[in-house]
Amino acid sequence: MSRIALVDDDRNILTSVSMTLEAEGFEVETYNDGQSALDAFNRRMPDMAVLDIKMPRMDGMDLLQRLRQKTTMPVIFLTSKDDEIDEVLGLRMGADDYVKKPFSQRLLVERIRALLRRQEAVSTGEVPVTEESKIIERGNLRMDPLRHSVMWKGKDVSLTVTEFLLLQALAQRPGFVKSRDQLMDVAYDDQVYVDDRTIDSHIKRLRKKMRSVDEEFSAIETLYGIGYRYNEE
Repeated sequence: MSRIALVDDDRNILTSVSMTLEAEGFEVETYNDGQSALDAFNRRMPDMAVLDIKMPRMDGMDLLQRLRQKTTMPVIFLTSKDDEIDEVLGLRMGADDYVKKPFSQRLLVERIRALLRRQEAVSTGEVPVTEESKIIERGNLRMDPLRHSVMWKGKDVSLTVTEFLLLQALAQRPGFVKSRDQLMDVAYDDQVYVDDRTIDSHIKRLRKKMRSVDEEFSAIETLYGIGYRYNEE
């Protein structure tokens, strides 16, 4: 049973969403502010967190920043209808997905299940040995899908499950262009729709992480209006 942490200062959302998730077979922990959630996470990390952005004591952005210093667990942001800037910023900070309020609880459940399936696929040894699960070595890059590990020039790079899947898709075929639609298919289930901005934000975050270990990293090339390409260095 996966443990889902739901963090929101709206008690109606906490009550209704937690009831829905529990009915779907999840174990749910609820918190009404970011600091309370962080204190609990420091004692025991959940399998996934669903975070509201605007909360008292510590907002969702601050909480995500603290979490990304210690874990790559999947995170979904709950955003207000018109907060496009917050959505983009959250993705660049390392969130895996976002859902706009007011939202369908069925949609949220599908997003949660999709992320958990992807997390399991890249972080356990239960994945069959296929082209997607083989170790990838491309110049300075080494990826091990079964261990969810990435190294660049011998240095470890910690990636979220979404960032890992995007890098894997690009690095598997150096020099070939992947459109945003193709990358969406890799990173998200068919029933989950995301827009171009979501993929772009994940790529920017991925580049930032690679450049944190190598300022000269330039292996991921943007082809404006087309997509992205991995160039082996």
